[in-house]
Amino acid sequence: MNNVTIRKTLKECKIPQWRLADALGISENTLVRRMRYELDKPAAAQILKVIHDIKRSEESVVKIE
Repeated sequence: MNNVTIRKTLKECKIPQWRLADALGISENTLVRRMRYELDKPAAAQILKVIHDIKRSEESVVKIE
């Protein structure tokens, strides 16, 4: 269920996988390979936190402009 939640959150936040991978410090291919199998809860929680951090940073950039 963790991977489904991550994919759903990415789609809702309109964040591409390459952007998430860049924020995690890995390549997009590595992210896709890791997502092939169910992630454990700590790894999924870290990824969801990064997604929300990216979303917050995008919102703050829009407000400044």
